[in-house]
Amino acid sequence: MERNYGWVIVAAGALITCVAMGGMFALPVYLTPIETETGWSRAGISTAMTVGFVVMGVAGFGWGTLSDRIGARPVVLIASGLLVAGLLIASRATDLLVFQLAYGGLGGAAAGGFFAPLMAATVTWFDKHRSLAVSLVSIGVGVAPMVVTPFAALLIETYDWRSAMTMIAIGAFVILLPAGFLIRRAPEAKAAPAGSGEAAAPSPGRSAFAALRTPQFIVLATVFFLCCAAHSGPIFHTVSYAMICGAAPLAAASIYSVEGVSGLFGRLIFGVLADRLGVKRVLIAGLALQAVGIYSYIYVSELTEFYMLAVVLGMAYGGVMPLYAVLARDYFGPHVMGTVLGAATMTSAIGMAFGPVGGGWLYDTFGTYHWLYIASAAVGIGAAAMALAFPRPKTDTDGQSGVPQPA
Repeated sequence: MERNYGWVIVAAGALITCVAMGGMFALPVYLTPIETETGWSRAGISTAMTVGFVVMGVAGFGWGTLSDRIGARPVVLIASGLLVAGLLIASRATDLLVFQLAYGGLGGAAAGGFFAPLMAATVTWFDKHRSLAVSLVSIGVGVAPMVVTPFAALLIETYDWRSAMTMIAIGAFVILLPAGFLIRRAPEAKAAPAGSGEAAAPSPGRSAFAALRTPQFIVLATVFFLCCAAHSGPIFHTVSYAMICGAAPLAAASIYSVEGVSGLFGRLIFGVLADRLGVKRVLIAGLALQAVGIYSYIYVSELTEFYMLAVVLGMAYGGVMPLYAVLARDYFGPHVMGTVLGAATMTSAIGMAFGPVGGGWLYDTFGTYHWLYIASAAVGIGAAAMALAFPRPKTDTDGQSGVPQPA
């Protein structure tokens, strides 16, 4: 029964990531209403998301390292409080800087406290089905565009963007608090300092930071960075682009729902293929498909075409995201997963930061989103090329996958 509790962790983790990431990443549907009411520029509003990604990355590294020491539960609970506070303050902001600091600063600090700690906690509960468990936790991120984004769009149409953001904050508090208390360490992880084997590696602090100097981590972090830099702009600006092409606001927001559904299937399909064909091959194929999908945006203008492309792109970027955690687990032991995933997430968040503000600047400068999609596709090709450099996971002298030695 104790071992089966791992699936409770998976369910709670999926719910938490859905609500938390949905609340953070729903900004695209607020973009036009905020611009209309306040007169702030799209680039200025989008900067809140850029700030969020940068802060999320830095905070994710800190939260991940902290979770290795105190566990994921307190980290998740604190992050939940920060998220709610950020949304509430942003919903009342009348100054752009206050909005950017609240939504981007507090929201980003909160968002960094979910992915790495939850993934690190999940892998300690599973000897078998580890890839499936990680993929299922990440499904929450894919479900978020299907649930939170359209819900926020509906609230905006019914009330206004400030009321909608306030309601999302209250809902997040009601859901995240009890779900966070379900998170706990696996029995072996609790006993790690006095145990033996993989969970009891000596000097976890030293070995964790030594892992960050290895070729394995450098390649992992670089590919993660380029992958997220490629798709962040197209994801963030798709709603606005679809509305420019004539789609109604709610219909445009539903494109995220299609991407979310496709991402669910992508996570499962890519996970199964990775078990059979190898993680590296599937990751490279997914990154190449992502680049092609991003470039194809310059040829779409009808809502049906947006939906068709959302299926392809959602499956591509949704499918590759869990593979980074699987690769990290192949390269490094579970006792440093929080630090390793936190550091990798930091690089990916920095990559994500370029898309929103870059896309807003390109649109404000050239009056079209086409240059955003061309530039993003080129970065996506770079990610696929860099993934070719992934080294093989190393095995330590005890015959287990552990922390490789620095080069």
